[in-house]
Amino acid sequence: MTASASPSLLVVDDEPDLRTLYELTLLREGYDVETAGSVEEAWQRLSERGYNAVISDMRLPDGSGLDLLRRIEASGRPEKTIVITAYGSAENAVEALKAGAFDYLTKPVDLRQFRGVVASALGRAPAMPPTVKPGALPSAAAAAPPGGAAAAPASVAVTTVDLVAGPHPALQRLVGQSTAMQQVRSMIERVARGMAPVMVQGESGTGKELVARAIHGVSGRASQAFIAVNCSAIPEQLLEAEFFGYRKGAFTGATEDREGFFQAANGGTLFLDEIGDLPLSMQSKLLRAIQERSVRPIGAVTELPVNVRIVSATHKDLATEVHEGRFRQDLYYRLNVIQLRIPPLRERVDDLQAICGAVLERIARDAGVATPPRLSADAVRHLAAYGFPGNVRELENLLHRAVTMAAGDVIEPVDLGLPDDTGADGDWGAPEVATVVAAAPAPAPVPAAAEALPTDLVAYLDQVERDVLVRALERHRFNRTAAGASLGLSLRQMRYRMARLGINVSDHGGD
Repeated sequence: MTASASPSLLVVDDEPDLRTLYELTLLREGYDVETAGSVEEAWQRLSERGYNAVISDMRLPDGSGLDLLRRIEASGRPEKTIVITAYGSAENAVEALKAGAFDYLTKPVDLRQFRGVVASALGRAPAMPPTVKPGALPSAAAAAPPGGAAAAPASVAVTTVDLVAGPHPALQRLVGQSTAMQQVRSMIERVARGMAPVMVQGESGTGKELVARAIHGVSGRASQAFIAVNCSAIPEQLLEAEFFGYRKGAFTGATEDREGFFQAANGGTLFLDEIGDLPLSMQSKLLRAIQERSVRPIGAVTELPVNVRIVSATHKDLATEVHEGRFRQDLYYRLNVIQLRIPPLRERVDDLQAICGAVLERIARDAGVATPPRLSADAVRHLAAYGFPGNVRELENLLHRAVTMAAGDVIEPVDLGLPDDTGADGDWGAPEVATVVAAAPAPAPVPAAAEALPTDLVAYLDQVERDVLVRALERHRFNRTAAGASLGLSLRQMRYRMARLGINVSDHGGD
């Protein structure tokens, strides 16, 4: 590598005018720049010295930029590579990204975008477009576009587990040493080096957002924003406002300028969870934003450049969705450049005990208990025989409830609430709630058979339990020991229940 303090770049293009334009643009940014006009000339330059990055046109007299890229990759050289493709050559761009290119640009090259991509490849903070409220996440809850009602904030963070081990700090929450998880960690480290869009696939509850955060944390964008978006949680009439933002006065109720998800993630990573739930009308707008690397807020005249790395996730088979016309094929190819599959829990049972240990430590820490509970050998065997259709998320919920049911510090099979035949679905939530409600004073009424049933049984039962505990605390002047005893619970069980349900004594007027 060059001894110069400035990053060194090699520009490869057979058109002298374009080569000079790129060179002058980069020299003004303070880079050390050399040029070449063909694959062989570029390889000769590379054999003489090292560079921080190589920027190559796709079409060259003696080959292609892809040929040069593959030679660089095959020789194990450290240079980041950026390819420049003809407008509309999406297939070439995708092929280059799959071959290891950091990023790509399309002709005619926008020099502002050109500078941003190079800066990103070199780990420099990209220039940020002007924003009205720096650092503020968009919200259309207070203002809805015409035809839509106000909605709750749409970006929903997924609760994840504190995990251990991993060669990089960003991978420390990926627990387990099974072959499947070692492959996932290795893949994350590989894909984090570039800008290629990543599609994370896995069943519900496998930790897709956890993996997306790891990709961001390992990448050169770790110091920038990570914005997680649950696409299925956004009402259709609010999608454009949430994604691209809006300008004051753009519609009734738009009383101020607001950023969208793309602007908030500028310079960082945008994680699009449940991407398969986006309606077709929004898919076309998202495709344009990805292709043009710019967005136009509702009510704005000009577009704003954005520099984001897209990581998406789905539990659906998008290839089938494309075949049946529910998902755009061109968007699918743009998002599915690199596919990363997360194995379900049943495929990595060897990691089960380590995951349980990490979850139990977190539960104890949240409840302020010094010594976390542990699983008996029988309980571990019982869990290992269960199919876990809800994967790690279901395991977390199960352990939360098991801790509150356990009489001591050791969790036994009976505390898990799973049936003896663990191959069947276990009604693990019922025993705990039934015990509490039976012992509680004036329990909240359960819907009669003729009334509407709750749409989310777990959330409903949690609310019933929360109400019971709060009333018991109020009756005993927020003395947790006395309140727990009135419900047949030990102080430890009371603490765990309060921590799980988010009950803070001070919030209710207690000490």
